[in-house]
Amino acid sequence: MSEGPYGPSQGFALPPMPPVPPGPPGPPPVAPDGRRAAAVALLNLSGLGLGYALLRRWVAMAACWVATVVLLLVALPADADGVPGLAVTVYAVLLLAAAVHGAFAGLRARLSWPGRAPLALALGVLLLALPTGGTLWYEDAHDEAVEQALLDRLDQADRLVTAGDGKTFAAAETGYREALSTYRDIALHHSGSRAARQVPDRLRSYYTTVGAAYSHKNYCEAIDALKYLRTVPDNMPKDQLGSLTRWPDDRLATSLYECGASGLAGGDADWVSRFGDLLNTFPRSAQAAKVVPAVDAAVTAAQKAVGGDEPCSAVEQLGTLDTKIGDLSTTAGDNGGGLAKAADRAGRSGRAGKYSCGVSQYKDGDFESAQKTMEQFVADNKHHRNAARAKKIAIAAEVAQTIPAAGKKLPTTASGGSISVTVKNDSPDDVTVLYTGPVTGSFTLKGCGSCTSYTLADTLMRGFKPCNDSSRHYPQRTLYLPVGTTYFVHKPHGGSTATPASDTARLRSGYIYTECAYTTRTFSSGT
Repeated sequence: MSEGPYGPSQGFALPPMPPVPPGPPGPPPVAPDGRRAAAVALLNLSGLGLGYALLRRWVAMAACWVATVVLLLVALPADADGVPGLAVTVYAVLLLAAAVHGAFAGLRARLSWPGRAPLALALGVLLLALPTGGTLWYEDAHDEAVEQALLDRLDQADRLVTAGDGKTFAAAETGYREALSTYRDIALHHSGSRAARQVPDRLRSYYTTVGAAYSHKNYCEAIDALKYLRTVPDNMPKDQLGSLTRWPDDRLATSLYECGASGLAGGDADWVSRFGDLLNTFPRSAQAAKVVPAVDAAVTAAQKAVGGDEPCSAVEQLGTLDTKIGDLSTTAGDNGGGLAKAADRAGRSGRAGKYSCGVSQYKDGDFESAQKTMEQFVADNKHHRNAARAKKIAIAAEVAQTIPAAGKKLPTTASGGSISVTVKNDSPDDVTVLYTGPVTGSFTLKGCGSCTSYTLADTLMRGFKPCNDSSRHYPQRTLYLPVGTTYFVHKPHGGSTATPASDTARLRSGYIYTECAYTTRTFSSGT
């Protein structure tokens, strides 16, 4: 209890606190230093986090190491594809973030070593050689990887070309086109590469392989390949091809001519398209100048064959030549008119040669064909020196179709004789009478107006004698024929369907002969 100035008071008093003993002084504050911040930033840009090491920030430094190791794992070993762009972008962002963060951290913090900022800054500049050198080394490694990849592609294209050797162009075309696409890509998009410098040599081998059929003289097979090679300059830079640009031209012209000439000699219709391509594509070439002589020679050979063992084949060939040469003249032009002249000669020779063909058919017993051939010959060659005999042969061939014995001898143009043979028509229809033997000919008798067809029963009656009714005026004609066997055929004239009748007459001197033509009705109402 104590007493204050205002009287006594009651309560407790706290003793004073003991003084605090003085401790060691803290580090004095560090003034901001831009050079130190720059040094930390540059050291972090090395990718090793060395700026953080000088600041003793080990976790941040470790993060920089991890980022760099991950990038190295992604980037190495260097290949043609390079480092993914995303990985490079992420790593660059991390480096920049580490540099910026390190700069802020080092602005007001002391460095553990070296103590002076200028020395650390110089060290940071020197250590930038690490990422710079690494980048340059990687670019070299990447470039070499790209070169090797291009060389591998080049080798793969070469293998495609080699695989086509010995195959037809159609079978190897896909591989050839794929190889050419590779050569083109390397030449255009990698022009400075070692692979691109090898492309011209590869193209020379390419042309030789694709056009190999020509060197083996397989001219028809070579055509498609050589046509394809002429399109290559459309897809390849001219500086890569050089003289190869014109390499296929002369070879293609030769192949077109040789293939066409072979087809012309062998009867292959493709010769027209081959010669047509030649004349249209290389009109001034030496090969094109040989087309008309080749066609002329083929026409001449066919003309000579008309007089050989197979005249009908020769005539058919001449007709084909006439048509085909005309087609060639139309599609490819005819400077000088040589093709038109050859076609005209083939046509005239073919038409004239039908006479020899008809004779051959007659001798071979093909009387139906011989008749048609000779009738066509006469129609096409009315003033030909053989036209008269061709008419006789056509008549004899028609007779021989009913009486084969009539075709044993080739008829002549002989006419007349001493034996009288009268032919009468006891038929209501016009009748054409054909005869052959020592003399050959034909004529037509008008129908008998008062006559009718006989029944089969009439012809079987005893004493049946047609053309014997004195009250009728039978159309008739008298022939004078030589001694020998003459074969007669009576056939209805016009559109009648009556079956021809025949007779073999052995004529002797001192006799007068009568032939009678009549028609007979059968039970089926035929005649």
